[in-house]
Amino acid sequence: MPHRPLILLALLLTVVRTSHAEFQLIADGRPVDIFVDSQASPGLRRVAGWLADDMQRVSGLRPEVKPGRPAGGGILVGVIGAGGELGDLIKARGIDVSAVEGKREASVTAAAGDVLLIAGSDKRGAIYGMLDLSREIGVSPWYWWADVPVQHRSDVSVASEPQVRDPPKVRYRGIFLNDEAPALANWSNERFGGCNSEFYAHVFELILRLRGNFLWPAMWGRSLFDDDPASQRLADELGVVLSTSHHEPMQRAHAEWSRYGKGPWDYDRNAETLRDFWRAGVRRMGNKESVVTLGMRGDGDEPMTEGANIALLERIVRDQREILAEELGRPVTDQPQVWALYKEVQEYYDRGMRAPDDVILLLCDDNWGNVRRLPSPEAPRHPGGYGMYYHFDYVGDPRNYKWLNTNSLPRVWEQMHLTWKHGVDQIWVVNVGDLKPMEEPIDFFLTMAYDPDRFPAKGIGERIDQWRIDWAREQFGDELAGPIAEVLKRYAKLAARRKPELLDANSYSLGSHDEWGRVVAEWKQLMNRAQKIAQQASSDQQAAYYQLVLHPVLAMGNLHELYFAVAMNHALAEDGDPAANEYADAAEAFYAIDQQLTDRYHALEGGKWNHMMSQTHIGYTSWQEPRRQRMPDVRRVDPDSRPATEAAGAAHSNNGAASAAAVGFVERNGYVSIEAPSFASSSSADGVGWVELPDHGRTGSAMMPTPVTAAPSVPGEGACLSYPIWLTSAGPVTVDAYLSPTHDFYGADDHGIRFAVSIDDGKPVVVDMHADRSTNEHNPNPWRERVRNSIHIASTPPIEAGQGAHTLRFWRIDSGLVLQKLVVRTREIPPSTLGPPESTRAE
Repeated sequence: MPHRPLILLALLLTVVRTSHAEFQLIADGRPVDIFVDSQASPGLRRVAGWLADDMQRVSGLRPEVKPGRPAGGGILVGVIGAGGELGDLIKARGIDVSAVEGKREASVTAAAGDVLLIAGSDKRGAIYGMLDLSREIGVSPWYWWADVPVQHRSDVSVASEPQVRDPPKVRYRGIFLNDEAPALANWSNERFGGCNSEFYAHVFELILRLRGNFLWPAMWGRSLFDDDPASQRLADELGVVLSTSHHEPMQRAHAEWSRYGKGPWDYDRNAETLRDFWRAGVRRMGNKESVVTLGMRGDGDEPMTEGANIALLERIVRDQREILAEELGRPVTDQPQVWALYKEVQEYYDRGMRAPDDVILLLCDDNWGNVRRLPSPEAPRHPGGYGMYYHFDYVGDPRNYKWLNTNSLPRVWEQMHLTWKHGVDQIWVVNVGDLKPMEEPIDFFLTMAYDPDRFPAKGIGERIDQWRIDWAREQFGDELAGPIAEVLKRYAKLAARRKPELLDANSYSLGSHDEWGRVVAEWKQLMNRAQKIAQQASSDQQAAYYQLVLHPVLAMGNLHELYFAVAMNHALAEDGDPAANEYADAAEAFYAIDQQLTDRYHALEGGKWNHMMSQTHIGYTSWQEPRRQRMPDVRRVDPDSRPATEAAGAAHSNNGAASAAAVGFVERNGYVSIEAPSFASSSSADGVGWVELPDHGRTGSAMMPTPVTAAPSVPGEGACLSYPIWLTSAGPVTVDAYLSPTHDFYGADDHGIRFAVSIDDGKPVVVDMHADRSTNEHNPNPWRERVRNSIHIASTPPIEAGQGAHTLRFWRIDSGLVLQKLVVRTREIPPSTLGPPESTRAE
């Protein structure tokens, strides 16, 4: 039976239904008991207790959890092939488990008379089966981490017919807790006394409820292994695979070197001490299910010492693998290992460094959500396979971003779809910072990791929209699901334009297109919508709604209002206008509101989340966060100096009455601006076509050629988008393509990702968006601006065009293009961050 997405399984839930095709879990408020196969591991028994707790959350009564076979009916959980009562019942009732037997992390749930079997192909398969059942009866994976309420029900049934949960498509799927000070660190210290086993019990549970299986633990001055050894034992019991981050080799947290290391973190000078240090980590790991990180970076996640080379890194990996073989007493190829090609290590790989065949190569993004390298379809595949390390949070150049979720799901999908289609299927791990407030993108990332084919390119906008509605329904119920999903969708688009830590009074233009005014108006509208929904939410939904929806919307919207007020204050004060004082007052009020919103978050649920929103985000002067928030400077003007004037930044419209003869997008003020989906026609070639990515991008939607692994096209012969334009002046024009800041992920020597532009039947002009081959985070000036503004603008040289009607054509050459907007300039235009708004289209 094909895998059914979780939302379809949820539809099987029913209340007070009596069909013979249903199994009643709760009747008149009494849940059936849970029986765990006598051959089951302690982890299954522990998770069976979670299921019992969930049934109590729904019914008010907790069922018993017992060993053995149900005598009078109930739920029976076990692993196929392990013997025991589950195997006996499968054999006696002739239940077909062949669809999952011998597979990884799969399960079958089926009724056999008065018993509901949850039969896992392995331990994690059985665990996922139980926790999927919890979701079916109405318990969100975020019930603890976001205080999502559980609806009480006295009668609950689920379908009796077998439900098959197919194996996951990506082998290891998980999160990285990172950059955890001050928020997560202070919160966990106050609530648990640190990141100990009590804390990690909640982390492990969440990962499993989201059908993940992998963790890089928190590591800023911390060690899961050393701070509380029970954490490592608990992870192994539950089936959560522990690894260590890209710069912490051999199951040793970096903090442990600070505690126990002797001498320099330098393999040339201190190899024996380092080997002993690593050997202890492997010995401590033993036979616990783990992925061992290989390699070495400099001390404290820095590049290695000057002069470090490929030969040294390859020697380090050889020595590490010798330690693994010696300590584990089995072939090193039996132990999963990973080598992260992070930052400069990727450059070593590009220059010829190679990993052993059985080692997973962990590819990485640029820390800003843009994948740096993917295996070319034309190149030999590395036998150990590939993984991807992605970021929702980062500390580093050009600016830390840690405070709020700014991750657009369409962009996450586009980059991970690109990753999946290039065969990266061994590890997907994402840096989630403090975990909160990244709830929605974490859930989406792990959902996609379980089955990336659930999100194909065709119709992806509708699929993401439906996923978001389903997610909102799981947290808030049917009535609010649609409106909340729309708010989350709009929030993600607006927030992804620029990280809050990068915002200031100069982020948008006051004069060009009234850009600041339009941006603030968008945020005000969204804030009003979110607040109206808050009034409809029930009292028990308020805490979850504030965490997942209202706080991020109000906090980000308020921050934009703050910096707009500062911008207006500066502009008016420059003119000596006393109206500047009103904006100074407004800015001070918005600054105070920022703290009030944080205080409200910290007071939720009796202070449960105190410290969690304490990340500084106002007052940056460099990439590193300020120790304290600082009110932006405002200026005061003598109120008697002059009468108030019209506020700066009045709108300068680019629209007017078009010529009677004009057709298409009409030039005004020296430009024609067109959103990518506003094409008149779209053509395919050689099996490559275009798909729209709704809400991908800063102002509208985007267009992407697919399939993403297709070979390059001949300029002027590939897939094409055509746009009608009308120029009011003759002469050379420049075409600016506003593109998502995708990297040259193949790293070809002779070109990056290319496209071509032509006007009418003119020769296509080829543009290489990576023509500057040295541009990356190590030569960061152009790259810095692209990630700051979430856009890559690539321009043609001047193209001759006459006055009147023309057809502008945008040609695909290479895969990886994501087109957001085209701007045709007949002369220089005033600078702005988002570019000109779309021009008037005359019909």
